[in-house]
Amino acid sequence: MAQSGNSRKYWVGVDLGGTKILTGIFDERFNCLGREKVRTKPLKGWQEVTERIVTCVMEALEENGLTLEHVNGIGVGSPGSVRAETGAIRFSGNLGWNEVPLQSELTRRFEVPVFVENDCNVASLGIYEVELGAKPENMLGIFLGTGIGGGLILNRRLYTGRNHTAGEFGHMVIDMGGPKCSCGNRGCFEAFASRQAIFRKIQSAIKKGHKTVLTDLLGSDLTKLRSRDLRKAIKKGDELVQSVIEEAAGHTGIAIANLLNAFNPEIVVLGGGLIEALEGTMLPVIERRARDGTFPGAFEGVSILASKLSDDAGISGAAILASQKMASSRANEEAKL
Repeated sequence: MAQSGNSRKYWVGVDLGGTKILTGIFDERFNCLGREKVRTKPLKGWQEVTERIVTCVMEALEENGLTLEHVNGIGVGSPGSVRAETGAIRFSGNLGWNEVPLQSELTRRFEVPVFVENDCNVASLGIYEVELGAKPENMLGIFLGTGIGGGLILNRRLYTGRNHTAGEFGHMVIDMGGPKCSCGNRGCFEAFASRQAIFRKIQSAIKKGHKTVLTDLLGSDLTKLRSRDLRKAIKKGDELVQSVIEEAAGHTGIAIANLLNAFNPEIVVLGGGLIEALEGTMLPVIERRARDGTFPGAFEGVSILASKLSDDAGISGAAILASQKMASSRANEEAKL
């Protein structure tokens, strides 16, 4: 348990998801001292979700013998598009939010500096700093879950682009004639390789008469289907699930090949629930298709690997984001003197 003190030397990282809010408390070296988790319940509205974030943070601090007086800053990773200048959530489909002033509201509630950033950007930053030790100059993070998100580390810095929307790899079109995506376009990477896309393909195949052990495990409607169930099915020799997962992995490899051709980083890190559950099945296919699809020379020296940080990527990255933002703010203030 952390010891109380008078100095503000602790950081808080919050990973805000569609189903859960995870909070981590970090020391000056970004060692995680403890975690706390609550359900998000987004249908109750953004004010209630904000209240639940406050509750989660306060419970995490209390469990570690700390108060807000010990906190230097708080970082939050949120799904959706975030306005760089205000930390407001421009749009989040997962939460059903439009123009929610999350950063200003949390800053008001905590009376501690709060910084809000896209969750995949934050997770990429966590992986880069904690798992990779900030060693590569350039890194791509790709997260395969309910949807598909990503993050870019270029020249050792998180890159968010002109309008703060860089890294939306899931909405890169890889087949103009492909299925419709949640964003309204057709043939997006997300429409082929996200968990939702995989589930839809399996359900469609079942309706056409294909057999799968998933119906034995979960019933015919598959409403409770999870990534780990796909792993179980493959272990039982389910040919339908094996085929669908390998096809999704192939599309992921094609997407990575395009990104390697465009950015040529040293490393691509994969995360998210699908990768955590199906790394052994997906990663060899992803690497093979990526290698086959890159421009000659673009794959040389490139590593594609699965992150081992799991949920800690988001909370670690959020805490580090707060630290970096605070340092940048101090540097700007000193430059004015």
